Amino acid sequence: MFKTIVDGVYASPQIGLPEVELAKAMGVTLIINNRPELESPDQTPGAEIEAAARNAGIAYVAIPVTHAGFSEPQVAAMARALEGAAGPVLAYCRSGTRSTLLWALAEASTGADPDDLAAAAAQAGYDVSPIRTLLDMLAARAG
Repeated sequence: MFKTIVDGVYASPQIGLPEVELAKAMGVTLIINNRPELESPDQTPGAEIEAAARNAGIAYVAIPVTHAGFSEPQVAAMARALEGAAGPVLAYCRSGTRSTLLWALAEASTGADPDDLAAAAAQAGYDVSPIRTLLDMLAARAG
């Protein structure tokens, strides 16, 4: 269920309470929720995931991303979350795509190579082409 983006970073479709336990068993130290609340009637509420994560000793942060796109504050929040993580990170949304794209944007904003980011995402089954121009811009600005 969890797709490895790079070593120590996983993306996933919507998780539930059993997946929090799986994340704990995998050594995940931070869960990032990139899904807005009430996006779908069948999603597990973020507050329940947060409570289960904290109960399992896993840090939790919500950086919701709607289908409207990404903002600089979201990219900065993701970069801070990734940088501050004590170990492996699991980011989730409806399909894992927004989480992967936000990861790529956050990494580009710190100077990571867009080609490497695109390759890592593609290996996990995600396509960054919708944000490729933004990746290039952020990486150039960081460099």
